[in-house]
Amino acid sequence: MATHLDNRHEVGMKKLNEFTDANSAQSTHEKIAESLKDIAPAVGEWITDFAYGEVYSRNGLVNRDRALVTIASLVTQGTEPQLALHINTGLTAGLTGNEIVEAIMHLVPYTGFPRVLNALEVAKVVFAERGVTVDPA
Repeated sequence: MATHLDNRHEVGMKKLNEFTDANSAQSTHEKIAESLKDIAPAVGEWITDFAYGEVYSRNGLVNRDRALVTIASLVTQGTEPQLALHINTGLTAGLTGNEIVEAIMHLVPYTGFPRVLNALEVAKVVFAERGVTVDPA
């Protein structure tokens, strides 16, 4: 009898593709998996099978909300390379540049100015690559 775990790679690939803009030059999860193939191929499988096949595929949040939560978490951790990827996936999932900027700014009291400033610089780069404009308020 097939179980939920038997098809998590297929489910994960489907969900991962919902977050991937095929026209973007930005890093994607598939490019990350490919770059680690020679030293840590299991990490790419974990991204697809566990993160996207189990966590991102759960009911309860839509893709744009999951992207926003992920962006906020990465800002607080100060993980700029992964943040660039997830700002890109957030845009693909339907977040606007203004929403991403506001979410990052909202984190100042929780994570501090240095991480927020770094995150805003990352956002500027991703927005420029994607042609996203922001209306500063």
